[in-house]
Amino acid sequence: MSGSLWLEPPGSGPGADTLPAVPRPRRGADVTAADAAADPIDELAERLDVFIAAAVHPDEIAAILESDGMTDEYIRLTYGRHDSFALAEELYARVPRSFPEPGAAPDPWKVSLTACLLRGVIFALPGLAYLLGAPLLEGPQDRLGLPAGTLTLLAGALIGWVWDQTLSHRAYSWLGLGDRRAAGRTLLVGAPVGALLGTAAALSVPGGPPFSYAFAAGQAFYVGAATVLLVLGRERVLLCALAPMAVGAVLALFVDLPVPVRVTLLVMSLLAACTLALRELPLAAGLRAAARRIRASAARPGQGPVRWQMLRGAEEDFASRGPRIGDSVPYGVFGLGTGLLVLYAALGEVLAGGPAEAVAAPSAVALTLSMGPAEWLLHRFRSGSLSGLQGARSPRAFRRRMLTTLTRCLAVYLTVLLALGLVGTLLWPDAPVLTGVRIATLLLLGAVMWTGLLLQSFGAVRPAAVVCSSAAVAQSLALLTGLGQPRAVQLVVAGAAATVLAALVCLLLGRATAHR
Repeated sequence: MSGSLWLEPPGSGPGADTLPAVPRPRRGADVTAADAAADPIDELAERLDVFIAAAVHPDEIAAILESDGMTDEYIRLTYGRHDSFALAEELYARVPRSFPEPGAAPDPWKVSLTACLLRGVIFALPGLAYLLGAPLLEGPQDRLGLPAGTLTLLAGALIGWVWDQTLSHRAYSWLGLGDRRAAGRTLLVGAPVGALLGTAAALSVPGGPPFSYAFAAGQAFYVGAATVLLVLGRERVLLCALAPMAVGAVLALFVDLPVPVRVTLLVMSLLAACTLALRELPLAAGLRAAARRIRASAARPGQGPVRWQMLRGAEEDFASRGPRIGDSVPYGVFGLGTGLLVLYAALGEVLAGGPAEAVAAPSAVALTLSMGPAEWLLHRFRSGSLSGLQGARSPRAFRRRMLTTLTRCLAVYLTVLLALGLVGTLLWPDAPVLTGVRIATLLLLGAVMWTGLLLQSFGAVRPAAVVCSSAAVAQSLALLTGLGQPRAVQLVVAGAAATVLAALVCLLLGRATAHR
């Protein structure tokens, strides 16, 4: 059904007849010659024009006729048709379709641009910690020609990125089911485990400066705390926690801050983030639950009759298990693939043996900052597809609207990304020139990330993860084997991944059923 069949005409009240214009059976004495000469079906079609034009099937019209009391006998005598269905088909054929325009419906995908931009700033602000801690990371370059401690920090960051992407999806899944307590328990267990894994990965890289290991450990614990606050919607709280470090990094650009001051500011922000994250988690409830499980496991071995054990097993089988852990793994793989692609965009030439001055840090910063506008544009695309569902009259019309919305959103995102890259290159000291090849690579990589996030938002994370991880593997193999010039390899890999993801978006999201 296209909409409500019962529309009240102007001036009708609660007690008014819903179909006052439908002709009623009349006695023979009341029938005049004019009435007999007129075609009763044309008269009925004219009086029910609004209802007939809005019907998508003759059965809707038959339902209206029957609900108003028209019997098959009356229809045969008055209109010369066998029954209500035959009369409905005649009316449906005579009146052209004219569907009413849908009214203004609330947009469930409308989000605040300010909130999305704030998230983008929060994603990029921790990078200022490297500026504040730079004097403590001084030392000889490592075996790959990177600044001292770079490999140590990268190892911890990549592991933390993968783990916390997986953890975030699982927590969001619990929130989507309306169970905030379960989401809190998931974060309470998962965030510390991720911090320990990130620290262990950093410690496994030998040859870094002593402070780099402490810095990597703090980085891992900050990522865990930030994951908790971002999942639970506490962006402004996290921004306040980052304020001391951010202010200190800005001051360090103009004043040579003493090392104790730098360390103090870093520790203040880290402790603030961890403390605020603990306040959001059900710490007391989690400790009580852990104590109950320990007591239950201590009293369980070899105790109780067989019948009670069977009943207990049956209860466990029918218990709600919540989201599966395997459903969250592709999100971690997607995070690893995109993380490596961003890493190669910034350090690819240096890793291939180029000079240290070839580090394209502004590109990585631009991609990070652009995640705020990217998130807002993803919501704009969902809003556009929803309006396309409401206004399109055919699958082809919907597909055309979807492609128009997709092109507009992607073009806006790439424009923002290009502006961020240009501004960052101008402001960053000794940054490499943003040549045509670098610009093309940056835009293609941005297209990969945005289309991948778009597929992820529609639940098609597995193909997105396969494409991004395959691109990362291909670039890694080219780097290890020395195949091709680094800039050309990045351009080809990013272009191929962007083409595949664009084809997947058109294929998977071109169907109206994918947007419901």
